[in-house]
Amino acid sequence: MKAYIFPVLLQVIGILVIIAEIFIPSLGILTVIALAVLSYSLYIVFTSISTTAGVVFTGLDIILVPLIIFFGIKILAQSPLALKKELSRQNGVVSQKEKLEAYINMKGEAVTDLRPAGMAQINSQRVDVVTDGEYIDADTPVIVTGVAGNRIVVDRLII
Repeated sequence: MKAYIFPVLLQVIGILVIIAEIFIPSLGILTVIALAVLSYSLYIVFTSISTTAGVVFTGLDIILVPLIIFFGIKILAQSPLALKKELSRQNGVVSQKEKLEAYINMKGEAVTDLRPAGMAQINSQRVDVVTDGEYIDADTPVIVTGVAGNRIVVDRLII
């Protein structure tokens, strides 16, 4: 019975090191230590006790280690170590200026050459605009065809 104490102790230490790896970023150093401890424990069981005991230990490791990692990550997600700040519209975070939507279908004039990005005068304001890839000369009439993110997309106005 005493032959099992040291391998079981090594198994427990290996599991504790795996749990520590979940909560402490170590760039994999703790993972290597855990694998070494668990492997040494299995080596002792296979060589000193019996092959049957080694197979039992290996089976328990195959079942327990993934379960501990799974539940450890679940616990980590609920712990104060996890980032819980959410960027959403409900919290007032906006990735796009709402006033840009008002520019759709407005007409203006290219102030600079648009190759494909440049400046245009739209609604008495100079704004950064971009085309869908075509070159538009300065002083050419343009129309806003869309807003994508913070980009105002224009096209040549055909009169």
